[in-house]
Amino acid sequence: QVQLVESGGGLVQDGGSLRLSCTASERTYMWYAMGWFRQAPGKEREFVAVIRTSGGSSDYADSVKGRFTISRDNAKNTLYLQMNSLKVDDTAVYYCATRRQGARSFAALRSRSAYDYWGQGTQVTVSS
Repeated sequence: QVQLVESGGGLVQDGGSLRLSCTASERTYMWYAMGWFRQAPGKEREFVAVIRTSGGSSDYADSVKGRFTISRDNAKNTLYLQMNSLKVDDTAVYYCATRRQGARSFAALRSRSAYDYWGQGTQVTVSS
């Protein structure tokens, strides 16, 4: 059973930065893609960013493009999300997820159904 554990969440002021980490219980270098989603209170879980393991290509939601950067360190089995210029609207529980096998377009990878395993989430709160 694959386990994903997120960390790095917390309380930050508007305009601040945080870096989230997601550490996997297995080696990630053979996985097809890993992504970040978020869920604000009363809202659906939404796509944030995804990175393909092979080649490192990535995709971002329009709402975070230019502010967030997704990266991974396969040697550490860890996925990262660097979040800069945070806004109050970024407040949510952030989840990492993985699709281990099977190529998909970036459009498909924006859907929750594309992923096999999920972490438990880490809370990010941005105050004004």
